[in-house]
Amino acid sequence: MRFAVLGSGYWARTVHAASLHAHPDAELVGVWGRSLEKAQAAGAEFDVPGTDDLDALLADVDAVSISLPPDVQPDLAVRAAEAGCHLLLEKPIAMSLPDAERVVAATSTAGVASVVFLTYRFRTSTHTWLDQASRSALVGGQVTWLADTFAPGSPFRESVWRARPGAPLWDLGPHALSLLTPTLGPVVAAQGTRAADGTVSVLLEHEDGPTSTMTLSATASSLSAGEDFWVHGDTGRLVLLPEDGATAHEAHAVAVDELTAAALTGGTHPCDAAFGRDQVRVLAAAEQAVQSGTRQQV
Repeated sequence: MRFAVLGSGYWARTVHAASLHAHPDAELVGVWGRSLEKAQAAGAEFDVPGTDDLDALLADVDAVSISLPPDVQPDLAVRAAEAGCHLLLEKPIAMSLPDAERVVAATSTAGVASVVFLTYRFRTSTHTWLDQASRSALVGGQVTWLADTFAPGSPFRESVWRARPGAPLWDLGPHALSLLTPTLGPVVAAQGTRAADGTVSVLLEHEDGPTSTMTLSATASSLSAGEDFWVHGDTGRLVLLPEDGATAHEAHAVAVDELTAAALTGGTHPCDAAFGRDQVRVLAAAEQAVQSGTRQQV
């Protein structure tokens, strides 16, 4: 399958483009960017053209791997779907429910496959953990993700969208939800609060009774940074342990394989655009709950 990468920043180059360049069953054809100079520089790293002519590049590929801010992604995703391209999307797929709905509608109308690149969902250890969880009667769970996003040396230090109030919820929340909703069920309500340093804590109520909590921060000290994921029930606490040596590059390659399979079979992926839309619905309700201090229905 012939791919274009839409985006020319750090994540686009080091994960999306690098993964596709090395992939045995995919071909990186070109890189598009809002800045021609940056797109050409990114393309040169992988010996492919860099361009700001989106329509010309879309006409030359089967799929796009998008690595753009979530307020930019929806318009580009819709254009790519309308051009008949399958979509490998970044999380969150949008910053508003109407924009997320536009992406879902475009994939449905065009009949293209879609996958949201939620890193943990494309790791072997997570599949094993999800299988164990599916055989348990679960009553709750917890995700804690403390990131040092703006620490010196962080590749995301200059990220504009990650600096906005509430950004930890939108940046890290999709990862948390990608583990909590398949194990505990759809989220029906949210309550939340924000600490002085911007750390967000959200209580989620799931369909049929389970509850879970997400504690998410972009401003943790480097000594505090890390992730913890677990659910609990009749078989005890099921902890998702870090996968030694696992990289985002490898997870992206798996996502490419699974998008290709969905495209070839005409099937839907568990982490498709509709799944991403459902995440946006929960995140929007959680943000409103944090801002208002009141319980919000999803």
